[in-house]
Amino acid sequence: MSEEKKEKRKASSIDPCAVDLLRYAEECSIPTAFSRSDSLKPCPIGAEGACCKICAMGPCRLKSKDGEDALKGVCGASLATVTARNIARMVAGGTAAHSDHARDVANTLLAAAEEHTKDYQIKDVEKLLAVANNFGIDTSGRTKNEVAKEVAEFVLKDFGQQKGEVSFIRTATKKRQELWREHKLVPRGVDREVCELMHRTTMGVDTDPEDILDAALRTSLADGWSGSRIGTDFSDILFGTPKPIKSEDSLGAFQKKHINIVVHGHEPTLSEMIVVASEMPELIDYAKSKGAEGINLVGMCCTSNEILLRHGIKSAGGFLNQELGVLTGAVEAMVVDVQCIMPAIADVVKGFHTKLVTTSPKGRIPGAEHIEFDELHALEVAKKIVRLACDNFPNRKDTRIPDYGKTMVAGFSHEYIKYMQGGRFRGSFRPLNDAIIAGRIRGLAGIVGCNNPRVDQDSLHDYLVRELIANDVLVVQTGCGAHASAKSGLLRPETMELAGPGLREVCEAIGIPPVLHMGSCVDNSRILTVLTAVAQEGGLGDDISDIPVVGIAPEWMSEKALAIAFYAVASGLYVIFGVESPIAASPTVQKIMSEGWEKKVGGKLEFIPGKEEMLAATLAHIDKKREALKLRKYEKGKFGVEKVLMSMADRRKLEEAAHAHKGVGGV
Repeated sequence: MSEEKKEKRKASSIDPCAVDLLRYAEECSIPTAFSRSDSLKPCPIGAEGACCKICAMGPCRLKSKDGEDALKGVCGASLATVTARNIARMVAGGTAAHSDHARDVANTLLAAAEEHTKDYQIKDVEKLLAVANNFGIDTSGRTKNEVAKEVAEFVLKDFGQQKGEVSFIRTATKKRQELWREHKLVPRGVDREVCELMHRTTMGVDTDPEDILDAALRTSLADGWSGSRIGTDFSDILFGTPKPIKSEDSLGAFQKKHINIVVHGHEPTLSEMIVVASEMPELIDYAKSKGAEGINLVGMCCTSNEILLRHGIKSAGGFLNQELGVLTGAVEAMVVDVQCIMPAIADVVKGFHTKLVTTSPKGRIPGAEHIEFDELHALEVAKKIVRLACDNFPNRKDTRIPDYGKTMVAGFSHEYIKYMQGGRFRGSFRPLNDAIIAGRIRGLAGIVGCNNPRVDQDSLHDYLVRELIANDVLVVQTGCGAHASAKSGLLRPETMELAGPGLREVCEAIGIPPVLHMGSCVDNSRILTVLTAVAQEGGLGDDISDIPVVGIAPEWMSEKALAIAFYAVASGLYVIFGVESPIAASPTVQKIMSEGWEKKVGGKLEFIPGKEEMLAATLAHIDKKREALKLRKYEKGKFGVEKVLMSMADRRKLEEAAHAHKGVGGV
């Protein structure tokens, strides 16, 4: 490989662990997603949404130098129709992925409630009762299992329901619900909307691009306000609602003298059981019998986020680190379930001792060992997987574990964000709203989504986070975006030193970092819940669309990211995507999704590849929303008159006094 190519490879990540392991891959001629992205150039027609391949009369390539209307498909479909169909189908795929994940979690909750399995129990009764209250389910005088059974059955109907409205819609602001009903955007049922969107985008059905995109908005809402919300809330009920916990995120998370097991994917039902199995004395003894000092469980991608937030299990990073983990030579078993799993892992493990284990009946990989997961025998399956990893330890050869690592604090559920602003008895979103009103906090940003080897790994996440907090914007993150910030050391209280003076003052008073890790991909529903609470608190309008907030997915690659973008827009958010635009071929579609959607639902989606341009658009939108609310103009370091921010010590004194007054035990 030429020196020019080698230099390009070194620049493909800002993560020093990744750089070291990519250099090793080049020396050994081991292909990775990074090298394949160099050799496989994206199709310029398909990448911009100008290729139609939904019937055998095509594929029809509609890109033309003569303009948008110069070409039509064999059937007569316009470029706008084709572009709208293509992105709508991606939204359907992303919605199906998140919602099928949620269906499995809901069925697990039902099985636990009916005591068909002893491996799962309800860990957060308070969250269960809160969800039941949202649905008007009577909880008085009933056992937790009785309530859980009714909650699970109540929500499971959301998937197959043919008429009516999905359950969690009722938790949105009143204004938002009315707007959705006015425009016929309320989802009837998850499966119904996905099926209908796939139908209307087949050859010879819907050819009106605006109508197609409206249907995509409705389908995405079945994800954000049903599928993902179910996945988040039901996981909290079963496994515990996250609260701040300290851990690490790095490919240096592997241990040389321990059996290293990686759990990778998205569904927490399996990973929770592997956590339990890896800590069982009998299996630790078994590991030692194979010559190891113990068992080291490490997470990757969104499965990592699930067990990180609840157990503090170390992470080895996000999507683009999965092949690199194998390259360390230290992984006994790479255990995968569904979503974002590269089939290339099966090729990489051929040169190493690592066992690739697939576990989902929905996702097999040729060459992998398949141990099918069953919620009714969950712990038994988990123990089998851990034993397989232990048996593989004697086959380990040389290792190259990077000597890097950054601590982080993760686990900021919307419940904890409310609690941290006043404690158990005084918790509210009032302090956050007041800080925004006064200009201490300029606005909010959710930086989420994937990594994409078409851009330098983590570079856009890192740039935007640093610049936004320096401009007093409080950042929340999920998914691989959170991994990027964790690896850069941005998820620590010490990061407040990089924040603007107003944001820093708020973070110091509360005792939090200016970047909050809120969970996995489905946990973007937590962001919607926080924003809804902010709107309902008052002072910043009466809907999400009024709040100075922006959603950004700077390095996106997945259909799920588009589903998230669409439901965020439909909820009233301005959303920015980086990398390249899948609607670049059609100015008509771009106009619908920006100007048209802003008028219709108060949110819009724009694709902006440049990092400086993304930052400028974000700050301009936040300032525009501040102006519309008639808030004081943001000036760094200059704040309006407001209540004095209490320190953590002051708030603890208030809580102790409240406990003493009410005669209540510890929180």
